Amino acid sequence: METILITGGTGFIGTALTELLTEKGYRVIILSRKPRPAQGNISYATWNPKTGEIDRKAVEASDHIIHLAGANVGDKRWTDKRKKEIVDSRVDSGRVLVKALQEIPNRVRTVISASGIGWYGPDEPKSRRVFVESDPAFSDFLGTTCTLWEETIKPVASLGIRMVILRTAIVLSNQGGAFPEFVKPMNAGVAGILGSGDQVISWIHIADITRLYLEAIVNETYKGVYNAAAPEYLTNKEFTLRIARARKRPFIPVHVPVFALKIWLGEMSIEVLKSATVDITKLRQAGFRFLYPGIDAALNVLIGAH
Repeated sequence: METILITGGTGFIGTALTELLTEKGYRVIILSRKPRPAQGNISYATWNPKTGEIDRKAVEASDHIIHLAGANVGDKRWTDKRKKEIVDSRVDSGRVLVKALQEIPNRVRTVISASGIGWYGPDEPKSRRVFVESDPAFSDFLGTTCTLWEETIKPVASLGIRMVILRTAIVLSNQGGAFPEFVKPMNAGVAGILGSGDQVISWIHIADITRLYLEAIVNETYKGVYNAAAPEYLTNKEFTLRIARARKRPFIPVHVPVFALKIWLGEMSIEVLKSATVDITKLRQAGFRFLYPGIDAALNVLIGAH
């Protein structure tokens, strides 16, 4: 039985991933500032990225590491303080892992780190440019954050450890992330289209992103950076209307004007209005098969679970 060490294991992606990994027979150790009692093949170990503390035995016992830790980008308004928290949570945690792997004797063979498609800038609406993994990072806040995120963890590759980075699109889940926020106004009969609604949304179902992490553990041909998004991408308007129709309840489509989004979200409004179309050729060439390649299949499961 192999052991997988997970940072950010109590978040909505980490929770779903832990469930999948234990179902597949892995032992999981979750790094946490507040460890809990062990349950079955899930145990907890102490770490504190700010102080550099990490449980030595947890590192020694691990065969693979999955790095999900990082403050939720969309959880709070982007004040200067919050932006620092978002960056520091990724940089500090990455540094602790790298230092631990450099200094603690271990048998870790694989490190898989989350990143985001925020790496890329806005695509051009007319040409609808599709971003590939080799494209440079954009110079805005999220582009800079993703750059620091990836650069901080990349030194593990120099230790002879296989390194995989998954630049993840919006993850659709009922347990967290953006999807419940899309649904909330629909409970009042309103389908809120953001701005013009022409901006592309790249997404991936929670079951597929967790399966992708597992595949990157099992399949040793995975190396380097991959865009983690479903084959079908839609505009914000299409995405919103498809959700509303799948609920089979009366709704009124309403465009939320840009100025209102800027007042409501501040700088974060740039991201919800940004069009981001990413190429997944590399992922397909690796042989990954999606359970939910299209939005209708994903919504049938998500809406049906309500």
